[in-house]
Order: sequence, then structure tokens, then C-alpha cells
Amino acid sequence: SMSLWGHVEMGPKDPIIGVTESFTADPNPNKLNLGVGAYRCDNGKPWVLPCVKAASENIVKSNLHNEYAPIAGFKTFVDRGLKLAYGDDCKILNEGGVAGIQALSGTGALRICGEFINKFHPSGTKPDVYVPNPTWGNHIPIMEDSGLKVRKYRYYDSKTNGVDINGMLEDIDNAPDGSVMLMHVCAHNPTGADPTLAEWEDISKVCKKKSHFIVMDSAYQGFASGDPAVDAASLRMFVEQGHQIALCQSFAKNFGLYGHRVGTFSMVCDNAEEARKVESQLKILVRPMYSNPPIQGANIINTILEDDALTQQWFDDVKTMADRIIKMRQSLTDALVDAGSTEDWAHINKQIGMFCFSGLTPEQCDLLASDHSVYLTRNGRISMAGVTTGNVEYLANAMVDVRKKAP
Repeated sequence: SMSLWGHVEMGPKDPIIGVTESFTADPNPNKLNLGVGAYRCDNGKPWVLPCVKAASENIVKSNLHNEYAPIAGFKTFVDRGLKLAYGDDCKILNEGGVAGIQALSGTGALRICGEFINKFHPSGTKPDVYVPNPTWGNHIPIMEDSGLKVRKYRYYDSKTNGVDINGMLEDIDNAPDGSVMLMHVCAHNPTGADPTLAEWEDISKVCKKKSHFIVMDSAYQGFASGDPAVDAASLRMFVEQGHQIALCQSFAKNFGLYGHRVGTFSMVCDNAEEARKVESQLKILVRPMYSNPPIQGANIINTILEDDALTQQWFDDVKTMADRIIKMRQSLTDALVDAGSTEDWAHINKQIGMFCFSGLTPEQCDLLASDHSVYLTRNGRISMAGVTTGNVEYLANAMVDVRKKAP
């Protein structure tokens, strides 16, 4: 007799996992994995932030218990996390008008956001969610699995390797009033291209005119420029201009706590009473999904942010990471010139954050893997964290070679 699950087919591989598997199987000692979105120090190893190390030691010493967190997570952690994002002087936050809960990093926050929109959106017809083209691959299935339809707005201009601001504004303006607009606060993934502050002003104006609901994904605060306030500028501007945004905040990259799945989800409401009601419903969504969030990552961040010296250490640590990435952008640009490239690679320096949208074609990416054991996703996205002083020259020579072979 046929097995109950005999009809289930093999699912397609996640493209980034596929890159890692090919990399792992390659015997070449010079092989490079430029697919993974996690920070590496200059010798290519994962880095535990000194502030995280110190906080973890404090937690062990204080013999902290392992009881369940509340459904919405630790309030002190959530409050400190939101202050970091919205700013100390955010009026609506200080008045209690922001509903916030602990979330399972950015992915978990986005999923709760999608479920909340699906369940509570006031209009009879559910709004579509507009994401930038391109965007982080997971945005689309998260929103679709929440029962929402996903559409795209123009974002990247491959001719300039920057933001197509006119196309973006036009698409946002042409979307039906009251649509959901998903935006990256800073360090856009995968392109590393961000709007300027003046462009953010224009984006805010159009969204206001169209009564769009803005969902902001903040995965790189502090990691992009090295300054958390600079990186949160778009988010703070939108709140100041009266947008009732939702914020999906991840601490994976900027605290190096990838595997702890720690973040927050928050929604700007009209007042404290509305925020309490929204928060009560967020808890009702969380309870049957995962009951309550994990505690260790939240305890670590709370321990850092409640202590002035550790907070200062975090500012230093996150700047260390941002500065290394910025330095590697310059090194790669220089190495490409040294390798004989006459192309304009200025966009590598202009882009910001973990990733560089190199402009390499899918065929060139295939050749990088087959001829040079350099692995990246076929859209040409280079994880700058994988670039080091030891391999940057090898990478540049390989890039120049494949540009010649498959122009």
C-alpha cells in the first residue's frame, strides 16, 4: 500500500543554502564563500562581540534562571530595543503609544506583522504588500504564507547600480491607496543601495498622500554606517512625519547574535490605549505560533543596554564591523584596478552594509564557481563580510577573468 506521504515531492533548495553546499563540497584550498549574510573578521572567522562576551559572562555569574519568558517577551528588553530604534526623544514612544513585543529576529517579526495585517486590516479587501525589486528573498514567502498578495515596486537601477528613485516614487504613487509598503531602513539587502535623506523625504510624502501603511525592516542598525543614529534616520523621519509604521527589528547582525533569534516587532499607534489593545492581539497571535520567545539573546542585549560601559562597548564593536566592511569595499575597488579592470566600480564603495550588488551576470557567477571556486548567489550579490585582506586580490583577479570570458 502507498505511504501516506508518498506523493510528497522534493522541494527546491534555498538558493543561499545551495551556494553553501557547493562551497563545502569543493576541495580547492583557495575557495571563497561570498553567499552567507554573516559577519566575519579579517581572518574569515565568526566574531563574538566583546560586549556580548562580557554580558554572557555576567549572565552565567548571576546564575540567571531558565524560566519561560512572558508571551510578549521581556518588557525591559523590548523597551530598550525600541529606544535604540526610535530614539530617546521619540514622542509617541515615550507616551506609550507604540505596541511592542519580542520577536524571533527579523523573520519572526515580519511573519507576525503579516499575520496581524491579514487578521485586522480594516478594509474588506486585504491590501497587497509591495516589496522593493529586488528584495531579501524571504520577504515574499513570509507575506504570502501570511495570506497576503505580494507585488513589487521598482527599486534598483542596474545602469547606475543605485536606487531608481523616480521609478520607485512612480510605483508607490500608482499603487492603490492604503497599500502596504515594505521598506529596508538601511543597508538594503541584496543591493546595498539606499535612498538619500532627501529621497526618503520624497518617499514619505508620496506614502502619506496615498495613505500607505509602511512596514520597516531594520536588520542593520549600526552595522551599515557604524553609527546607529545615522542608520535609523529613515525610520525616525517617517515616525516624526506621522506615519503609523510597523517595525521589524533584528539583532542578528548588529549584535552578532544570529543563532539566538532575537528581535522585536512594534507598531506605532494613535495613543497608549490603542497600543495596549494592539499588543493584546499580538500576544494572541504569538501564543499558538510559538508560545513565547527564547530568553538568552534577550538577556544578553538587555545586559548590554542597561549598562553604560557595555553599551559604549557595543557602539565600538558595531563600528569595528562597519568599518571593516567599508575598508574592504575600498580594497576590492583598488584590487580590481590593480588586476587590470578598466570598468567603473564606484558602486562598490557607494553601496553600504553587508552586501555589494556587483553587477556580475548569472553566467559570470557560474564561471566564478567553476573556474575559481568563488561562490555567490547568481544575482551577483557579494557578501562583503566574506572578503578579507588575504583573499581580496584573488577575488578581484577572478572577477576580471570572468568579465573577459563572458562579457
